[in-house]
Amino acid sequence: MADTVVGIDLGTTLSLCAWVGPRGPEVVRDEAGRRFVPSVLSFTADGEVLIGDEARRRAIAEPENTIFSIKRLMGKGLADLEHELRFVPYHVEETDRKLVRVRVRDRAYTPQELSAMILREVRDRAEARLGVEVTRAVITVPAYFDDAQRQATRDAGRLAGLDVLRIINEPTAAAIAYGLDRQHDGLVVVYDFGGGTLDVSILKLRDGVFQVLSTSGDTYLGGDDIDRSIMDVAAREIATRHGVDVRRDPSLLQALRDAAEATKIELSDASSAELGLRSSDGSLDYRRPITREELETLLVPLVERSLRACRQALTDAKLETTQVNDVVLVGGTTRIPYVRRRVKEFFGRDPHVDLDPEEVVALGAAVQAHALSGDASGSAMQEILLLDVTPLSLGIDTMGGAFSKLIMRNSTIPARATDEFTTWVDGQTNVDIHILQGERELSKDNRSLGRFTLRGIPPMPAGIPRIEVTFLIDQNGILKVQALEKRSGREASVEVVPSHGLTNEEVERMLLESVEKAEEDMTARRMIDLRTDGEVVIRATEKSLANVRARLSPAQQAEVRDSIVALRGALAGSDPSAAQAALDRLNLLTMPIAEMQMNAVAEHVLRGKKLSEIGRGGEEK
Repeated sequence: MADTVVGIDLGTTLSLCAWVGPRGPEVVRDEAGRRFVPSVLSFTADGEVLIGDEARRRAIAEPENTIFSIKRLMGKGLADLEHELRFVPYHVEETDRKLVRVRVRDRAYTPQELSAMILREVRDRAEARLGVEVTRAVITVPAYFDDAQRQATRDAGRLAGLDVLRIINEPTAAAIAYGLDRQHDGLVVVYDFGGGTLDVSILKLRDGVFQVLSTSGDTYLGGDDIDRSIMDVAAREIATRHGVDVRRDPSLLQALRDAAEATKIELSDASSAELGLRSSDGSLDYRRPITREELETLLVPLVERSLRACRQALTDAKLETTQVNDVVLVGGTTRIPYVRRRVKEFFGRDPHVDLDPEEVVALGAAVQAHALSGDASGSAMQEILLLDVTPLSLGIDTMGGAFSKLIMRNSTIPARATDEFTTWVDGQTNVDIHILQGERELSKDNRSLGRFTLRGIPPMPAGIPRIEVTFLIDQNGILKVQALEKRSGREASVEVVPSHGLTNEEVERMLLESVEKAEEDMTARRMIDLRTDGEVVIRATEKSLANVRARLSPAQQAEVRDSIVALRGALAGSDPSAAQAALDRLNLLTMPIAEMQMNAVAEHVLRGKKLSEIGRGGEEK
């Protein structure tokens, strides 16, 4: 075998690799038996980059040069990371494209470059252990990763020298690992509480098809946040007792982070543990016992946030907890007894915990990788089909600032949608396509994903060009938008790589606002549509009025002009009922004008035909 294909769980805190061997899917271990590569990098003064355990050991001594939680930076801008950056000692800056990068020892690195270094380390360990070249992989991402974050992950894989066969959601990978499709048909909730993110997905399993009915989650909720809650308690007590602000000392901050994480892990098995922090010069020596009950008090608001995501996923899927057949726990945070207890209480059933929650995603990715590699001929794996969904609606900005949705929220992907548009101005040769994401009716209230311009349209009267806009989301969740002017064949397209991603709070805000402001939005949207229709009618009426003025009495002309003024006044307002009434009145008044025009055209044609017949008759004589 020249090479093999693997599944990689690129985690916020830990990364690991799995493959399908003769005995089935298994996690790759190094010679020391270690499964995980800590997602940490440390840059030495002589230019060496340490990755994994070695890097993590240097975090206290070299906090400014040791990078962790890179996954949280993927596809983000500084504004998205305001909360996150308070807890990192390394330097983060923003590029001209509003994307962040990390500056270490006078050199800047993108999150993709840093993630690629971790992926290379994972790949190298796999090659050393398996004795074969590893060039192909399936990489997992949180279900709530948007287009920018998925594309950044794919780019990291390519930078690591990997052919990324597929980007799949972590919850979907977990369902594959459990083989639930081979056990029964039904509805499964995958509750994935990892180090950096919280994902809740509801899957419908039937005949080997994994269909994601809904997803919800929080890209800023994970085990790291539990560590920070413990750190906050300790930091306040240290400031009170010792007058030391540990947040201003990167080494102390990192040491406190490590101590908090160790305390959290110990309290999963013990009823109490000691939290301690000692400075290198001995000037600070902080110790305090912490009980499981105290930890659970800190956990209450965080776990409640996770259960809100569960409620949202159920609402989106139009389900009740009683309809759920199985609950699968994924992620290291689900080892905590309080988390397991609250999930059990919420869904009213014992969750699945048979597989190691920190291995299950990589195992599922390996099964999917094996199926995609072509090596699964004749096996049940070949039958696996993944049907994920897009979390927010996608569309374009149209005339008057209205948001025209092409792909609706929670649409199964891969997805394709096409709609037809036209120009608004006579002779228009370029059209700007503004791509948006969100649930509101007006473009200004949604998130911009990107723009491109369709150029070279032959000059035509407004309304004549036929511009076909196609949205295509591939199996990796990457969006491509194409615009084609059908009369001329002119086309343009773009693969959308947004300047920055969406936090889960933004997604929740968008969804909440779309409900709270639905009536207001529909009124505003109706006014936009009426203004568009009204302007078309006004222009057509003014043109027709010029053509048939001689056939209308002064009173008729004045009545039409007054109606146009009244409609323009109504369109400038905000009452759609008044605007509709004014539009209906003008349409009624213009019916005789339209008939006059038709009669004039008919008379002209008949007159031309009569003359033609007379001419031919003269020739025959």
